[in-house]
Amino acid sequence: MNIRLFKPYVGQEELDSIKDTFERGWIGLGAKVSELEQKWSNYIGGSFSLAVNSATAALHLAVTAFNFPRGKKVLVPAITFVSTANAALYNGLKPVFVDVDPITLQMDLCDLKKKYDNDCVAIIPVHLGGYPVDIENILDFAEDKGLKVIEDCAHCAGGEYKGKKLGTWGHIGCFSFEEKKLMTTGDGGMICSNDEEIIEKLKPYRWVGIDKDTWRRAIEFRDEANNDAYHWHYVISVLGYKYNMNDLAASIGLVQLKKLDYMNMTRSQHINLYLNKIKGLKEIKPLLPYNTERDVYWMFGVRTKRRDELIIYLKEKGISTGVHFYPLTLHPLFKNFYVPCKIAETVWKEFITLPLFVELTNEEIDYIAKVLYDFEG
Repeated sequence: MNIRLFKPYVGQEELDSIKDTFERGWIGLGAKVSELEQKWSNYIGGSFSLAVNSATAALHLAVTAFNFPRGKKVLVPAITFVSTANAALYNGLKPVFVDVDPITLQMDLCDLKKKYDNDCVAIIPVHLGGYPVDIENILDFAEDKGLKVIEDCAHCAGGEYKGKKLGTWGHIGCFSFEEKKLMTTGDGGMICSNDEEIIEKLKPYRWVGIDKDTWRRAIEFRDEANNDAYHWHYVISVLGYKYNMNDLAASIGLVQLKKLDYMNMTRSQHINLYLNKIKGLKEIKPLLPYNTERDVYWMFGVRTKRRDELIIYLKEKGISTGVHFYPLTLHPLFKNFYVPCKIAETVWKEFITLPLFVELTNEEIDYIAKVLYDFEG
């Protein structure tokens, strides 16, 4: 048996949507991007959205939106993908690494308070793996200190906390639609905010600083009531980036959004089966305190002190694995920003990511569980 780690759930519906985009003859930033933005806003509950080409771009622009003075600090968890901390560096800011809770792996509020000082301007909490961070208490702390909160929702598209979609709690939410995530556009991301001014401000930053993208200019040209020869005219007032999503990606995303709840439910069913199958293991335990009745999860993982040995054993049995969470404090890029994060720098040594995707079969999960039991002997 050969079981891959992740696999996007795409098929004929996505191909049909791509074909429609081809037939329209507009495959760049256009009507389907706008449609996806509106439907995403409706899905998460009335906020305003801006589609970009990655969650990395989303995080970069989210920090850019507040025009923080260079040299100020942004509080980020020690265990996250590099883009979370890079968003600070891209804006001339300093990442301050916050330790994590040993059980949930989410940003630890006590350490957050210890790491805070008057130079801090924002917090980027991450709903790691799909498990919600303690967002209410983080928001209370942020409000008390005058900090902006940017939710990194790369792992939790469609997830909720207390009946409210993740990504709508903070000032801005940033989502990933990368190939392996809960829904995909191939590569892509979304910026969301309940503050329309933030989204409007970021539109030129998404499109190399231009105040009107080509789709908006095309619409103006087609307006029969507008015979202005300067319909093409645009202004560049800010240093922008080529971060836009295109209609090909959006055409995939429009189909994926319809499937998102089903895909999340199916992954939760797989996790429930995993949890039931491995509950008798002695050394190998679930990575997170999974709560599939409450949350949606991007990945399933386990912990064991014999991690590296298990990785090799699983590989020999045809089972793909990963170690997704390596503390950023240990990377050379961040050596000048190092602060101790003792829990993060200890617990990551036990992490293994196991296969999880919609089309994973019960038989494959049974096989993986059997191999785990065989490993323990």
